[in-house]
Amino acid sequence: MRHNKASKRLSRTDSHRRAMLRNLTTSFLLHGKVETTTTKAKEVSKIAERILTTARRGDLHARRLVASYLLDPQVVQKVCDQIAPALKDRSGGYTRVLKVGVRKGDAAEISLLELVTG
Repeated sequence: MRHNKASKRLSRTDSHRRAMLRNLTTSFLLHGKVETTTTKAKEVSKIAERILTTARRGDLHARRLVASYLLDPQVVQKVCDQIAPALKDRSGGYTRVLKVGVRKGDAAEISLLELVTG
C-alpha cells in the first residue's frame, strides 16, 4: 500500500525524477503544451498548478518561489508577467491532459498536456 505518498516514482531515482520533472515543467510553461506519457503529464500538471497558483499572488516572494523551481529565468518572467495575470479569474484547473494514443515503440500511453487559457 502506498498511503501518504505524494507522487509517483516513475521508475527513477529521486534526483533523476526531480530533474526530469523540473525540465518538463519548464518546457511546458515555455511552450504552453507538451506531449509525454500520461503518468508524467499528470505529475507535471500537479507541479504546474502549484507554480501558477503561487505566481498569481504577484509579489516578489512568489516570483522567487517560482524561480527556485523553474530552470530558465525567461520562463519565470513569462509565467509571472503573462500567464499568471491571465489566470487571475480562474480558481484552479489551469492545465488539461488529453490522451493522444499509444507510442509505437513500447505501447506507452501518450497524452498532451495543455495550458488552459480563457
